[in-house]
Amino acid sequence: MKYVIGLICFFLGAAVICGCRTAPETHAQKKTLSAEVEEAIAVIKAKDPSIQRFFDDSYGYAVLPKIAKGAFVVGAAHGMGEVYEQKQLVGYTTMTQISGGISFGGQYYREYIFFKDKMDLDKFKEGEYTFSAQMMAVAARSGVAAKADYKGGTAVFILADTGLMADASLGGQKFRFAPYDPNAPINYDPNAPAAR
Repeated sequence: MKYVIGLICFFLGAAVICGCRTAPETHAQKKTLSAEVEEAIAVIKAKDPSIQRFFDDSYGYAVLPKIAKGAFVVGAAHGMGEVYEQKQLVGYTTMTQISGGISFGGQYYREYIFFKDKMDLDKFKEGEYTFSAQMMAVAARSGVAAKADYKGGTAVFILADTGLMADASLGGQKFRFAPYDPNAPINYDPNAPAAR
């Protein structure tokens, strides 16, 4: 019981602390996030090859490779990812979600958001973006993307790291966007291990 309460406190604390940071701050963090995004894309394509049409046809997409979700009556989730426009990296995003209701447990999952048109991606990039309570993510499994379509200009897929995850409500998910600037200074931490 103490472990579960500690886990929930960790998730809630991480969401508050990390919620202020929308983009990776060091070169090593950027490389790590990019590698995680590449892996997340490879994993979902292997799980469901029909997802390729969304990568090919969408105007843009966001991939959040590791969202931590925990719940003990009140649930919280938080993750960071990259945003692409016409297959080019244009920025970073963070997602924070607080939910009520009776719930219990914790897990990691990946989230993939596809934007049908430029207007849909631009709305996401404008500032704080929130999914409506009715918006649902489709659990990625073989062949599901072939039948899926955009709703309100977006299509969202989730893939749990462990176990099965049913289609999930996206209500309360809030996103912040930070544009990618290759010339932006990177904070230097002399105590950080050298990037490989």
